[in-house]
Amino acid sequence: MSRSKRKIDHIRHALGHERAPYNHFDDMNIVHQSLARLDFNQITLTAEAGELKLSSPLFVNAMTGGGGEKTREINRDLAIAARETGIGMAVGSQMSAIKRPEERSTYEVVREMNPEGVVFANVGSEASLQQAEEAANMIEANALQIHINTLQELIMPEGDRDFTSRMSNIQKIVNGLDLPVVVKEVGYGMSMETAQTLYDIGVRYIDVGGRGGTNFSRVENLRREKPFSSFNNWGIPTPASILEARSSQDLHVFASGGIRHGLDGAKALVLGACGFGMAGSLLKVLMEEGREALIEEIHHIHQELKMAMMLLNASSPEELSGKPYVLTGETKAWQEQRITNGRW
Repeated sequence: MSRSKRKIDHIRHALGHERAPYNHFDDMNIVHQSLARLDFNQITLTAEAGELKLSSPLFVNAMTGGGGEKTREINRDLAIAARETGIGMAVGSQMSAIKRPEERSTYEVVREMNPEGVVFANVGSEASLQQAEEAANMIEANALQIHINTLQELIMPEGDRDFTSRMSNIQKIVNGLDLPVVVKEVGYGMSMETAQTLYDIGVRYIDVGGRGGTNFSRVENLRREKPFSSFNNWGIPTPASILEARSSQDLHVFASGGIRHGLDGAKALVLGACGFGMAGSLLKVLMEEGREALIEEIHHIHQELKMAMMLLNASSPEELSGKPYVLTGETKAWQEQRITNGRW
């Protein structure tokens, strides 16, 4: 199957496959503070993550590109929505455009539609430093995501099987690229061991990409004659993965995976994330209701986030970090066994 056809398949299956009925952000309750002390209209969504200056902690996470005109249209509309709402945007893997120059326009349209916005380039961990530079230059990127997706590759019929050079590739890109480099999981979460290893090779930005959102095990299994269904629930849920990553070194942690609305985003920030990405849920609004509905949805998410900030007396996203919360269920058990009582 061609790479472009696979891109379209991924979109179709990602929109169509059933989400898990249980979301681990529901294991977390923020402790309500009754005495408000802020002016709602003075609350700012401006956030910082190391070298990155963001108008909002919310960003459109990596989804697509490289699938011909259809993916160009999707990226165009996502970029316009990001421009109109002042949020960042990551493109999908640009390896297809690096290998097939006719696909470049499906990514370049993002910068064309949003010339002043924060845009993240994206390559896989198989990419060389030269390919990473090409991807960043293609869209005049402010940062680069390197996605890691070992299980997806293993389930994918045409996926990679040799990962012996991946760590070396990541290190060369981090050391050689003059942009912030975000190492990103695609739905399986990051453990504290992974976070520590990445820190040790120079990585300072990660996106935990936890279990709870688009499930690429299920997506790829839908493309197989005989699926590996036993791996459909593999991975670390997003809230637990934030706790794992934040228990390690001083990393700038982005959260993604199963974030449904602004309150989930606020919970991610309370746990210590510096920003949060949404992908599948935003794509669903775009595909089913159109671009204007997506813009309205992003504004609504911002209002939800600001309401949570108001209720916690946080005048900026950074001030949410460390606000009191209570964990229950699997996430509480995870925290007790891996964070509180673990060797870390």
